[in-house]
Amino acid sequence: MMKRQRGVALLIILLIVALVSVLATDMGARLQLQIARVTNIKDANQAYWYAMGAEHFARKSIQQVMELDNGVVSLSQPWAQEIAYPLEGGGIEAELKDLQSCFNINALQDNREPGASGDEAENEAIQAFHLLLQRLPANIPSFEADTFRDSVADWLDNDGNLRPYGAEDSDYESLEHPYLAANALMVNKTELRMVNGANMEWLPALLPVVCAIPSTTELQININTLTEDTAAVLAAVTGLSLEDAKNQIRSRPVDGYDDIADFYAQPEIQALQLSDTRRNWLVTSTEHFILTTKTRYNNASFVMSSVFKVGEDNQVSVIRREFGGVY
Repeated sequence: MMKRQRGVALLIILLIVALVSVLATDMGARLQLQIARVTNIKDANQAYWYAMGAEHFARKSIQQVMELDNGVVSLSQPWAQEIAYPLEGGGIEAELKDLQSCFNINALQDNREPGASGDEAENEAIQAFHLLLQRLPANIPSFEADTFRDSVADWLDNDGNLRPYGAEDSDYESLEHPYLAANALMVNKTELRMVNGANMEWLPALLPVVCAIPSTTELQININTLTEDTAAVLAAVTGLSLEDAKNQIRSRPVDGYDDIADFYAQPEIQALQLSDTRRNWLVTSTEHFILTTKTRYNNASFVMSSVFKVGEDNQVSVIRREFGGVY
């Protein structure tokens, strides 16, 4: 009996040791997981604050340009240079762009007069957008350009009136995966992928030359910050051919135009006889910028886009932030 009791006690002890070992292993694994989680959170927070530091630096840079150069903005200024700044354990990559060196897609909202229809309904902004589609090197077919032009206008306006080639809620509701038209300003240009008529064969060529400036329907383009890659924008708002628009950008002064009148004084531009509306579209200053920041710290990375607006007394404020997105 004593031997049997000793055997039972030994088994109990072995079971207890096994149970304690399992618990210890589980606790150790959980502890390692918690340590890794805390480390990742710390690294992610540090990468975030690196991005916020870059944003603060960009705000100061914009404000300095506005104060020193009387509001004239050009690509020869320091703000236009990309930043690659190494830091201990990581680094910052930042690029500040003029958000008015592209076509503001929100300018197409509310562009139809009450009771008007067809071509009578089009204002000059939608005509310029249609010309932009035609000037792209993607060679968009005429019918697709007409369809996309009217569909974008219907997507932005706040009524249910259908344009000749456009689309409203009923068209989107009939899709396999239905949704509704926004009937409001776009917050991101990638919304264009959802608009009727969008074609992925040529949409990638359109996205780099358009933008969605938050909460504004103004169309103002800085002639000093256009590049040959965005020459289609200049061609669209003036009526120039794509090649002539590129030539205008190539011949632009190194420091840009101090006065927009100098640009309009050129014989090639005078011959276009632009309307007052179109002349007001081109400027030499900028009120909206976008900063794209990529930061790294240890194993963490962070991407942030910040949209700036220059207000009264050259005060620069952040009007929108997006993590991992583009405008």
